[in-house]
Amino acid sequence: MHNLNTQSSFVIPVILSGGSGTRLWPLSRSTSPKQFLTLIEDGAKQSLFQQAATRINAIGNSQITLGPTLIVTNEEHRFLVLDQLRELKGIDARLLLEPVGRNTAPALSLAAMYASEIEGFDDKSGSPRVDPILVIAPADQAIQDQAAFVKSVQDCVAVVEADLSKKTIALLGIPPTTPEIGYGYMQRTVTKGKNNEFLVTQFTEKPDIKTALFYVNDGNYLWNSGIFVMHASTWLTALERYRPDISKFTYLAWKTKIIDQFDRSEFIRVDKTSFALVPSESIDYAVIEKCCDASDTCNNPNTKTDQSKDVFTLKVIELNADWSDVGSWNAVWQINKQDGNGNIIKGDVLSINTRNSLVHSSSRLVSTLGVENLIVVETPDAVLIANRSDSQAIKNIVTHLGEKEREEKNIHRKVLRPWGWFDSIDQGERFKVKRILVHPGASLSLQMHHHRAEHWVIVKGVAEVQNGDNVIRLRENQSTYISQGQKHRLSNPGKEPLEIIEIQTGSYLGEDDIIRFDDIYGRQ
Repeated sequence: MHNLNTQSSFVIPVILSGGSGTRLWPLSRSTSPKQFLTLIEDGAKQSLFQQAATRINAIGNSQITLGPTLIVTNEEHRFLVLDQLRELKGIDARLLLEPVGRNTAPALSLAAMYASEIEGFDDKSGSPRVDPILVIAPADQAIQDQAAFVKSVQDCVAVVEADLSKKTIALLGIPPTTPEIGYGYMQRTVTKGKNNEFLVTQFTEKPDIKTALFYVNDGNYLWNSGIFVMHASTWLTALERYRPDISKFTYLAWKTKIIDQFDRSEFIRVDKTSFALVPSESIDYAVIEKCCDASDTCNNPNTKTDQSKDVFTLKVIELNADWSDVGSWNAVWQINKQDGNGNIIKGDVLSINTRNSLVHSSSRLVSTLGVENLIVVETPDAVLIANRSDSQAIKNIVTHLGEKEREEKNIHRKVLRPWGWFDSIDQGERFKVKRILVHPGASLSLQMHHHRAEHWVIVKGVAEVQNGDNVIRLRENQSTYISQGQKHRLSNPGKEPLEIIEIQTGSYLGEDDIIRFDDIYGRQ
């Protein structure tokens, strides 16, 4: 039970963490997207997701009482989120799991529905529940000046709290520096309110280059940062008005949700069949841009509106905090500190006569000689070389990889799992070799493969192996054989990491050749 005084706003942070980050391939892939990578060398060595969680939880003060942080993420990323939250410590989080990606509007809808069901936050008026204010932020942005961010968000909360009708949506706007066509733009009034807010008189999502250039030169337009502040009920009401189809199917998926626990964390799972019917749409297209249509006229005092309808007010507060959406490798180059030659160097790199380039090595020596304005990113299974000016088009490579059904599109050679990781170190016709690490006390699922057999050699630690009806323990230099079609499980009963070498043989060695009979992590 939280006891709030009448001067305190009840705020729930919401982090949207469903992006795939295709323009940062090959480091960012669907199984390990950019928000979970450490791309900013700021000393803290935190991922973008960890930075977002830390930043958004810093807004609490005597006027703002924070509720639990809601993280909307893909079902496949839930253990990545948990691992990174454990490193932060002290953040009370709930994970809302999307069975399929449906963009940010349905994601925010899940968070708003959860927030509107939170009970026990009574104020002095005796109300049984406080309609919380949501602070919504993407998980994949870089903001260098945290103090400026905190102050701007606190101003947004004050603006939303002041509107008793709950029809105000506050946004953080970024002063534009270039005519970017991938951002939304909002025109603001000249007059500033008492909480540093401006009225928004026009909102345009992703204009053409000519229009974007006009906006930048005008001086009264701001980029949409993708950070919003509003009451939970405001979003749900606006969504019902502008996109009743999204509202309907998201609610159908929500009302049959399942809530379960893992390692003291709460997973909220919605119905996959219903959620798959939800139209895929962004917050901006679904609602924000429509707040400036002919009926709402975006707060234009010279235009009459239909007062019988809900009229939503957009207000914006400028954020001057070195913001970036980290949408490309060129953006990573821009926001990191460059050396005397204008380079960003990470990993085992030998760079001679190289200028204004980003060179990233993950596993081996990378050498550059006599080049400039390049992006060079090496991973164990893929190497990218691109001109910095073409870094936005890297997503086209990912598209081609998908068309050719290449595994490199989605997964790294080293794949994280809730129990540890595996690294596919070699493969050929009818064989694959993996190095596998299992955390202390962790266990793989009880499983079976139709098309392959497996040979396990213990390299380090103690393994408990269930092979059919037999359970044995193996130590360093001991081995076992799992025949094709045999039920089996690998566990680590010890207090040290378990490492094994697995040799697979068979006609098909894909990761989808697995039947799970029992899994402590709830995987199917």
